[in-house]
Amino acid sequence: MNEIFSYPIPSKKDITFFRRKIISWFKKNGRYYPWREEKDPYKILIAELMLRRTKADQVVPVYKKFLKEFPHVEILANANQCTIDEILYPLGLKWRNSSFIKMARELVEKFNSKVPDNKKELKSLPGVGDYVAGAILLFAYGKKEWVVDNNIVRIFKRYFDIKTSKEARRNKHVIKMAKFYFSGKDIKKAFMGILDITALICKPRKPLCEKCVLNIKCKFINNLET
Repeated sequence: MNEIFSYPIPSKKDITFFRRKIISWFKKNGRYYPWREEKDPYKILIAELMLRRTKADQVVPVYKKFLKEFPHVEILANANQCTIDEILYPLGLKWRNSSFIKMARELVEKFNSKVPDNKKELKSLPGVGDYVAGAILLFAYGKKEWVVDNNIVRIFKRYFDIKTSKEARRNKHVIKMAKFYFSGKDIKKAFMGILDITALICKPRKPLCEKCVLNIKCKFINNLET
């Protein structure tokens, strides 16, 4: 068996400690975004589609303008693509723009204008992959769902000093860690917390280790000091 995939995962006790520290940090330092206060699955879905490979602060004004123009999925399903392109222009990544109308039409035609509450049906929608589907189930429906993205992989690798392949998000041990991390209490805070701490503290470049609530047991900073 490949050494990477046989690499042992951290103990449940260590992952629980990691999660508790992040949730505690989030309660004091978490960011506010309008979609985090939403309960409407459609509006949460729109936010998650916009957030793909885009910074959250950049999404806020576009998200508000988009929902003012298309407050319901039926309106979006009948939208003009040029209008969509104009609103989404500040976000770049024009290749994803067409998925908004396609997704809306699928919801209207196949799901009676309702956002599905299971991963298989969510992933059948244009533009929706594992991460977006997981986020919808977690935020919109309060289900105990797991997600993995590059930011989560980064903090796992640094804190626990685990090995991964280039396709780390698909590594079995990373997925096992994510499943346990997202299985505890306060799952929404655990999700938002790990998003925020990787954006504000555990950055891809020049992480702010001296300000990190995790630095006592973080293998990354301890390796730097030795």
